[in-house]
Amino acid sequence: MSFTIRPARPAEYTELGRLTVEAYRGSDQIAEGSGYEAVLADCASRAADADLLAAVDDTTGVVLGGVTFCLAGSPYAELARDGEAEFRMLAVAPAAQGRGVGAALVRECLVRAAAAGAHAVVLCTHDGNGPARRLYERAGFTRDPERDWSPVPGFDLVALRRPASAPAGAR
Repeated sequence: MSFTIRPARPAEYTELGRLTVEAYRGSDQIAEGSGYEAVLADCASRAADADLLAAVDDTTGVVLGGVTFCLAGSPYAELARDGEAEFRMLAVAPAAQGRGVGAALVRECLVRAAAAGAHAVVLCTHDGNGPARRLYERAGFTRDPERDWSPVPGFDLVALRRPASAPAGAR
């Protein structure tokens, strides 16, 4: 599968929002009654206040996944401190999972962080999301337990961090 990571286009926002909600539901990353589905689906707001990136199939133009990248101080930064970057809402369409799309989105965030002069990249993921944890650990992220938090009672998020140097083989 050949795909490109680039800024999401307004015509793709609806599909990217839909697949993000679908991926989060499928991995139990949405707390019941939290209203988070509306936030995940609102790609226009994400694109206005952060870098909304899409992974797009080179042959068909189908959106395969996306991620929201931001720097500390952004309205979308939850964990990032001064000099750090953060990414959130990484999602891959179920049909494209296991094909390197998630890893490519992570690499692009690392490249962007290094280019922006960030010294580290942080993220959080649901404590029970093993596939995401493995993806992030393979990319060099390690636990940062002092930043763990719960957006709603009983829904625990673990924080991960790594230096922002661009990964080997990055564009």
